[in-house]
Amino acid sequence: MKKRYLVVLLVVALSLFLLSCAKKTADQTDQKKLKVGFVYIGPIGDAGWTYAHEQGHQELKKLPFVESTTIVENVPENAEANRVITQLAEEGYNLIFTTSFGYMDATQEVAKKYPNTTFMHCSGYKNGPNSGTYFGKMYEATYLAGLIVGKMTKSNKVGIVAAHPIPEVKRHINGYARGIAAVNPKAKLYVIWVNSWYDPAKESDAANSLIDMGCDVIMQNIDSAAAQQAAEKRGVYSVGYNNDMSKFAPKAHLTAPIWNWGVAYKYIAEQVNNKTWNNQPIYWGLEKGLIGLAPISSAVPEDVKKLVETKKQEIISGKLHPFSGPIKDNKGTLRVKEGETMTDEQLLSIDWLVENVVDKSQK
Repeated sequence: MKKRYLVVLLVVALSLFLLSCAKKTADQTDQKKLKVGFVYIGPIGDAGWTYAHEQGHQELKKLPFVESTTIVENVPENAEANRVITQLAEEGYNLIFTTSFGYMDATQEVAKKYPNTTFMHCSGYKNGPNSGTYFGKMYEATYLAGLIVGKMTKSNKVGIVAAHPIPEVKRHINGYARGIAAVNPKAKLYVIWVNSWYDPAKESDAANSLIDMGCDVIMQNIDSAAAQQAAEKRGVYSVGYNNDMSKFAPKAHLTAPIWNWGVAYKYIAEQVNNKTWNNQPIYWGLEKGLIGLAPISSAVPEDVKKLVETKKQEIISGKLHPFSGPIKDNKGTLRVKEGETMTDEQLLSIDWLVENVVDKSQK
């Protein structure tokens, strides 16, 4: 009787073990359920914007529930974007990231046709039941870089090569300018627009024009490292963008405001996988690590590095906001009164430049 009882117990135990193994295998199989697509404005080798997104993509790929990923490079901001996004949805990618401002309307149009797919658009302001937006408070990092630039310029002329005169870029330029003015009220920031996100030849020409004007620090809000290389050749300082660009200009490069897109990509993928995703905009700053600064050059004095760290912590704590008044625009109009601070909504739609910025396209 005892033997029969033991046999029954062993059979039950074995059955439970096998069921447990089967459940674990099923759970693991079920976990591998996200197919993620990325739409890029430029090539992943641009050393800038698209390269930074690609680093975030590589981090997302490591998540255990991501079944597969794909990227589509060099997608223009026109009807082609609609076609590419549609194709990804048709191919079963159930989480799609569109990574340039000009993809906003195409993302919304396609999202309406594929309600079971989650769409996330970078830097835009439109959302829907299955579409959201994500971006970062890059002006916090450009403000910190501006502190360095304001201390390092000798000519009090600083140049920036910029892409398009849209709110995103003007916001970042104003961040630099506010940082510069905080430590050097005499310095001016000169802007040349290249009207492209990625055009190394134009970027290089613009950087050289700024240097010819007497600018001794060259910054950028475009995607290649051409401006860095121009500064290196001409013997002036530079500030990169998107990534640490020091390898392109080891003598010139002071620092770079950088994106850590993996922070957002992993969070969003986890939310979608856990079915807790919602379309509330993601707009993070230094406090989440979505943006930051590349390592600061040894050419920058230690007291300046300490100042940057102090101001960084003040921004994180809320003690300092780069857009607290009074602030005038570059035509002399008071835009933010003393005691007031610009809201996120105001900053996301900003269409003016602060008073120490000289727009070379303006007559």
